[in-house]
Amino acid sequence: MSDSLVIIPTYNEKENIATMIEAVFALAFPFHLLIVDDGSPDGTAEIVRAKMQEYPDRLFMLERSGKLGLGTAYIAGFKWGLERGYDYLFEMDADFSHNPEDLLRLRQACAEGGADLAVGSRYVKGGKLSNWPWDRVILSYGGSVYVRLITFMPVMDPTAGFVCYTSRLLNGIDLDKIKFVGYAFQIEMKYAAYRCGYKIKEVPITFIDRVAGASKMSPGIIKEGILGVMKMRWQSFGKNYRKG
Repeated sequence: MSDSLVIIPTYNEKENIATMIEAVFALAFPFHLLIVDDGSPDGTAEIVRAKMQEYPDRLFMLERSGKLGLGTAYIAGFKWGLERGYDYLFEMDADFSHNPEDLLRLRQACAEGGADLAVGSRYVKGGKLSNWPWDRVILSYGGSVYVRLITFMPVMDPTAGFVCYTSRLLNGIDLDKIKFVGYAFQIEMKYAAYRCGYKIKEVPITFIDRVAGASKMSPGIIKEGILGVMKMRWQSFGKNYRKG
């Protein structure tokens, strides 16, 4: 039994998912992997099911009926992992924009470095963006500055989606109070951790733009990020993210 569960939401990731599964399982640490597939019409789930025959004790899948949102996919994965006793739960993309080898450093920051939340950060010293067009760089970095100005949260990369949570943190936060499902979900989870006093550590990573498959970024997701942060900050007055 591993103490670490990597959660990867998928929608139309047939070009990447088999290679990603192999990359995670090739690491020196025996991570378990949960795929949360939102009814991919391209056959992603079928590929995962075939791989589950090869790795019956390490690879698992939740299949959902349609595109229900990134946030709900992760929360479903968190609850699945907590019910099964994992100590460290990771968020990760399927498209290799996140390097699987960095899972080891994120886990180390929590297991040995005392962090409750380890963030794979593009915007701390040593962090980088690779193969990104200039307009996306401006949008991403500008978004991180905007979030910090609105929330006063001391996280350089608040929109990052490559993270490790301890079960202590996830059991301490009322996940049903996390309301955003897209771009702003990542921000709200970090904000909830910050508001509850958990220790957050940023680990520098190199973020690489996807090579295969289609980006899930959309105007709606960007709008949620901009307006959602303002709404989240306003509603946070008097809001307690802790359980109980």
